[in-house]
Amino acid sequence: MPHIMEMMGKARVVVKDGKVVEVGAPEVERCPLFVKLRGVQKMTPEEIRKNMESRISELGMFTENRKLEFETTVVAFGASEVMMSGLNSSSLETTVTACDGAGTVISGNPSLVQGIGGRMSGLVETEPIDAVIKGIEERGGTVLDPSTAVINPAGGVRKASELGYRRIAVTVADPKTAKNLRKLETELGLDLIIIAVHVTGLSREEAQEILENSDIVISCASRHIRELAKPLVQVAAAIPLFALTQKGKELVIERAKDIQSPILINTMKLPVLPAHKQPKNLV
Repeated sequence: MPHIMEMMGKARVVVKDGKVVEVGAPEVERCPLFVKLRGVQKMTPEEIRKNMESRISELGMFTENRKLEFETTVVAFGASEVMMSGLNSSSLETTVTACDGAGTVISGNPSLVQGIGGRMSGLVETEPIDAVIKGIEERGGTVLDPSTAVINPAGGVRKASELGYRRIAVTVADPKTAKNLRKLETELGLDLIIIAVHVTGLSREEAQEILENSDIVISCASRHIRELAKPLVQVAAAIPLFALTQKGKELVIERAKDIQSPILINTMKLPVLPAHKQPKNLV
């Protein structure tokens, strides 16, 4: 089974045996984040291939050489960065995320959470890589299903509950999963922080549902998330992170405490979305 990830404008990328074997067309032409980080002015299949190949060569992504622990950050307020700070401050007890070569992972190790997620995009499908699974377990993580590397956030939360955790952050990419997690939170008596990621291309109805069931959402290139969100806190203007609930707000503030550079704090009507800073052709 190949590994499949959606990245850089939701282009479908297939990796097999450590090689990029397929690159689809992106839905978004230009992303200000990739302009800033990589100087990519237009997202083309060739640029996307180069980016995926750099993740393979630099991080060992989708290979047995996967680098699993980082404390350095690519962006200040990404999902993994927020979770890392939450773990460091004990606001969170553990997290449920997805890792290439392992699938759903339960981990309370901040540097492992950052290593897994720091440059992760929308992981659609992956297959088990023994060295990756072993490396995660050696660092205190738990792989939900080492035999299949299934991506199952609800299953990961249930497993985390069985391990004795209550304050859990979990990443989701679709509204049905977010809604089911809210039901599971009540059923198991948990305190979940649901972080919505990879939301580019959601319909208006899907965007509304994921907003209703999440604490934090990374807006990506979603037009509908920008139109419908009623955030308590917004971080950044080009690819905003929205904290939607009080506990989401508090977790974002924990992250802000770890930022070394100066931060402007102000009150105003949100969201703030300068047109010239948004991705080209929001979807």
